[in-house]
Amino acid sequence: MAYRKMSKSAHNKSKENRRYTDQSVKNVSVQSLKIDFVLGFFLLIFTLAAYQPAWKGTPIWDDDGHITKPALRSVEGLTRIWTQLGATQQYYPLVHSVFWLEYHIWGDSTLGYHLVNILLHFLSTLLLVCIMRRLAIPGAWFIAAVFALHPVQVESVAWFSELKNTLSGVFFLAAVLVYLKFDSERKRKFYVSAIGLFILGLMSKSVIATLPVSLLVVFWWKRGKLNRRQDIEPLIPFFVVGIASGFFTAWVEHTFIISGEEHKFNFSLIERCLIAGRAFWFYLGNIFWPAKLIFIYPRWNINQAVWWQYLFPVATLILAGVLLIFRRRSRAPLAVFLCFLATLFPTLGFFNVYPFRFSFVADHFQYLACIAPIALVVGSGSTYVLKKRSIRLALYMIVLLVFTVLTWKQSKMYANIETLYLTTIQKDPNCWMAYNNLGREKEINGRPDAAIAYYQKSMEINPNNTEPRINLGILLAKNGRINEAFACFHKALEINPRDDNAYNGLGNVYYQTGKTEEAIANFRKALEIDPNYSEAHYNIGNVLLQIGATEEALVHYNKAIEIDPNYCKAHNNIGNLLLQIGRTDEAIGHYKKAVECDPKFSEAQYNLGYALMQYGHSDEAIVRFKKALELNPNYADAHNNLGNALFQIGHIDESIAHFQKALEIDSNNVITLHNLAFAFAQKGQFTDAIPILQRAILVAKSTSQQSLVSKISADLENLNQVNRSTPHVPR
Repeated sequence: MAYRKMSKSAHNKSKENRRYTDQSVKNVSVQSLKIDFVLGFFLLIFTLAAYQPAWKGTPIWDDDGHITKPALRSVEGLTRIWTQLGATQQYYPLVHSVFWLEYHIWGDSTLGYHLVNILLHFLSTLLLVCIMRRLAIPGAWFIAAVFALHPVQVESVAWFSELKNTLSGVFFLAAVLVYLKFDSERKRKFYVSAIGLFILGLMSKSVIATLPVSLLVVFWWKRGKLNRRQDIEPLIPFFVVGIASGFFTAWVEHTFIISGEEHKFNFSLIERCLIAGRAFWFYLGNIFWPAKLIFIYPRWNINQAVWWQYLFPVATLILAGVLLIFRRRSRAPLAVFLCFLATLFPTLGFFNVYPFRFSFVADHFQYLACIAPIALVVGSGSTYVLKKRSIRLALYMIVLLVFTVLTWKQSKMYANIETLYLTTIQKDPNCWMAYNNLGREKEINGRPDAAIAYYQKSMEINPNNTEPRINLGILLAKNGRINEAFACFHKALEINPRDDNAYNGLGNVYYQTGKTEEAIANFRKALEIDPNYSEAHYNIGNVLLQIGATEEALVHYNKAIEIDPNYCKAHNNIGNLLLQIGRTDEAIGHYKKAVECDPKFSEAQYNLGYALMQYGHSDEAIVRFKKALELNPNYADAHNNLGNALFQIGHIDESIAHFQKALEIDSNNVITLHNLAFAFAQKGQFTDAIPILQRAILVAKSTSQQSLVSKISADLENLNQVNRSTPHVPR
């Protein structure tokens, strides 16, 4: 074919057409960006509004265990978060690093914690929009709106301990998005970024270990088959890292969280399959009909002898079979089924997790799993039903409004711990756990009668559960109702002869009544059941110390802090022991650790001050005594020793004031009387000092403190001699 040169006019026209086309594409992109911005802005506003009732929600359940503890608030503490197992409630170092940073920004104010959770959830929503578009799934913003505002997500977003979910969710979705980009472009930088994001996600919550399975399902859905070189081999490192993380988390959970309670998770393989089948349909049902969402769901009574319980796993297998046959027409439903099942798998009952003590299901278990069913329903609707943009936008706004209202109502229950449990009881009057936890809350707030009533109600609902019975026994013992406390613990041991908490409680009551041998025997029994029971080690240490077995007591105290490095009471008692035997340096170290773990521990503050004063560090001792008195203004010993420390540095008037304050609290303290007398004598006020020493002698005689009688009598004689030899100026 002959080449014909384009005319100048035709060439110019072609350039104009290209410019017009480029401008049109640019205009479309700008228009699309504007629409995205508007949709995103409205979704953010609606998300914030939906969670408004929980903005200032006070800590619930284990939130106090996630807000960074005093012992971990330093830079050294941040290092321990990453390097020391047991330093935090669970080993999710990235989560606890975020909590560490949050504490340094807004301290104990819960608003910041809640807003971070909400914004992370919204960030996941934006990532989801990008993923849906990359996969060419229609209705991306619609899917994102349902994910963001679905009431089943409230537990993950309104409960700030579930930063584990919202943070790991961001890394999970970011890793998926970047890996999809790697899949299309095969650039190394995207692959490295994806695996890096995946590892960060695992450091937030290992449940996202199922990510490579979900990616394989997505590739099968898109291509109809999997290519070993293209699809499977690149994901092998993801599988290795994910499986290793999962096993490590399971070991940590068993060692540090459910150790000693294995009997509560003793299910056969068949029973675990029954749990999994029922949980699958439970979660699916809550996505499409979220009418009865509860913080604590009833724990099913799993029994492999009951025929109808097999219907759940059988129905799951039938559904899988139907979808397998239907895949020739559309692979999407089977892909969604597999993604949903894979993402839920770590929580379906095949692995023991702490919440299984009271329920096999929880809303936060399906935070990411719900994406697949939502995408299928909304994407299909957008493809086959909602073809007009105007209809889609109108429905988008309706969904925003309806789901915002539902989530807003669900968020209200997270305002505070009492509202949470009362709402749970309202929805499930047989929730023994809610009654038990509400009783604990009343006990902490100084309402023992209300606490007893809630514990008793919990026992009435579930007579075979020992936890509320043990809590009741502890409370009764504190209130001097010893016989009733004994009855509670003995009944708990009738129900479960291997309940280490019951033996520990029984040991405490025996110790309280002076029966040290029986106390030691029960603490030893608790430790036979669970050798890592730090509280039992601490308690037996107290009894051994009382009977003079100091070396053995020290062994148990050390074991307690080995198990729980932040056990401030154990550190304090170790300090006391070391101080007695003259190891002052080591004692000071343990006292410092005790006040680091709990700055409000007034006794440890006082003991640290006392040890520092013995070491000659009066200025530092004064700081600690003053701190102890801030925490407990009626701490007589702290006033007395603060007076001593002030006396040593020559602040006589201040020392007198504190000795006098100590005597207002304890008027018959011989040592303080003696100290006050000498402070007056130091000022030359012998007429004030002598009567105080005379009174000290009388008190010492009445309390049979003969050694003090002799010493103070000698001091009185010396003071009288000094007084007689001192010339007196007439007033």
